[in-house]
Amino acid sequence: MPPIMLLSCESLGKSYGVKPLFTDLSLGLCEGDHVGLIGPNGSGKSTLLKILAGLETPDCGTRSVRRQLRIGYVPQESSFGAQHSVEETLSQVLLDEGLDLHEQGARLAKALSLGGFTRSDQSVSTLSGGWKKRLAIARSLMLEPDVLLMDEPTNHLDVEGILWLEGLLKTEPHAFIVVSHDRRFLESVTTRIWELNRRYADGVFQANGRYSEFLEQRDAALRAQADYQASLANRVRREVEWLRRGPKARTTKAKARIDQAGRLINELNDMESRQGNTSAGIDFTASGRRSKQLLVAKEVEKSLGGKLIVSGVDMLLGPGERIGLLGPNGGGKTTVLKLVAGTVEPDSGTITRADRLRVVTFEQHRESLDQQATLRRALAPAGGDAVVYQDRSVHLVSWAKRFLFKPEQLDLPVSRLSGGEQARLLIARLILEPADLLLLDEPTNDLDIPTLDVLEDSLLEFTGALVLVTHDRWLLDRVSTRLLALDGTGHAEWFADYAQWEAAQSRKTVEERKSQISKESSAPAGSSKRKGLSYKEQKEWDQIEVAIQKAEERVAACQVSANDPSIASSAADLQERYTTLHAAQADVERLYARWAELDEKRAQAISSTQP
Repeated sequence: MPPIMLLSCESLGKSYGVKPLFTDLSLGLCEGDHVGLIGPNGSGKSTLLKILAGLETPDCGTRSVRRQLRIGYVPQESSFGAQHSVEETLSQVLLDEGLDLHEQGARLAKALSLGGFTRSDQSVSTLSGGWKKRLAIARSLMLEPDVLLMDEPTNHLDVEGILWLEGLLKTEPHAFIVVSHDRRFLESVTTRIWELNRRYADGVFQANGRYSEFLEQRDAALRAQADYQASLANRVRREVEWLRRGPKARTTKAKARIDQAGRLINELNDMESRQGNTSAGIDFTASGRRSKQLLVAKEVEKSLGGKLIVSGVDMLLGPGERIGLLGPNGGGKTTVLKLVAGTVEPDSGTITRADRLRVVTFEQHRESLDQQATLRRALAPAGGDAVVYQDRSVHLVSWAKRFLFKPEQLDLPVSRLSGGEQARLLIARLILEPADLLLLDEPTNDLDIPTLDVLEDSLLEFTGALVLVTHDRWLLDRVSTRLLALDGTGHAEWFADYAQWEAAQSRKTVEERKSQISKESSAPAGSSKRKGLSYKEQKEWDQIEVAIQKAEERVAACQVSANDPSIASSAADLQERYTTLHAAQADVERLYARWAELDEKRAQAISSTQP
């Protein structure tokens, strides 16, 4: 039975001014599709998502939607009533839908549990960017959409938040399209990839499978396209030579060949015009220092505003050492970078740096950029029409093109540049400075995947030392030789790679859950039988611990089954076993959510009976 089409577009075209975003674009979303939408900055991903959501109208083409289809849309930046609480924000959506009071209460409780909100009365204005993103996602899922469209949902989320979102989407039975530059996230949650890019004849490349499978399929397609282009160029060269000789007899056959030559020339020109440079040229310059110890930190401790950031941290940095920093938002990663840079001093412990250590820093908030300066002066602060790169002079126009800036942009103020363009500008300035030590604070913000790929390769080739803060786990895992994880309470722990850290987090979560269940089990008999739980709920409460333990055992068994090497080459078996695993994980999450809901009712009942 063929899959049911939910949402499709045919021959879409959209332009802004004279610049076409995409033309003649055709796509279709079926039931169960989990699609990752990627492409270079400016390719029209956000615009396409708005068109599919029905929020924007295309210049041409059609959008078709199955009858009574419910579409949820999460934009890059969501707006909320500043004075509203979390509960009021969610309740307003349910009121607008006209749901009855009983259904409103059930959906509200589910949304609060889904988002991980412990205080429903907290004002939205006090939420961090990551928690506002959680609220936006929970608000959209609360309406139980058939199709969910999300534009950069991992923006503002820390690693814990991204893992939370991955857990939601892995168990999501309905179709969704997610725009993201987070390659690890795409690998984890998607089953199809769409890449918007003008270099493809249809304007889009579609591949079934995870992100890694998409990369293999795309590389094969681009190799075939390059082979065809080379063959076409040879044919055009022969036809041009024939045309230059000039056919003496203007026979029908000669005229047909002339027409065919014209078509071949136009086809080659079209292919070449689509192959323009789409990724920045990044090459960090190491100073060449041979000292084995660039920086040595011993027993470093630092507090800010009475809050312990790090305690007892040891660090040795030498050439080729690449440290990745992990931790929650506000957990102290940027402070550690400042300690390494020397702009902040430790409260105790020592940090010893090599003589004349050259440190180059990429700051997260781009404070060093003069927003009123022109791009020309920002690229070449010393003046003139050239920069000196690796001891040679490079003309400013060529230097700008290397970072995907057009000559006509050179006289624009920096404030007119997009976030991705400002990030590329900072990198362009950064790589002019020879460095022993690179400190990068969220360098991937606003960068598209082609630029991320080039940045990743450049960091791997850098021969100095590097300390990197990023939420891009793909980049973090590939580039880092070690990871230092901060927990936000001062504790820091070293890990060999991201997989080791992730396994430690899973063990920690399981231990915390078991500890909580153990505490509940050891409570005095009858302490749970208080006002607040109905007879049916009390019976459910008495049995839920055993149910959770059995569900976790099923997850463990499914994990072993999914990792069985004997089925590694069978895509069908892998898909079936991972589907079973995800269903088992969803069952565990459902039981824990229900356990928390019942526990909260008991706690409220107990507190109401106390004087």
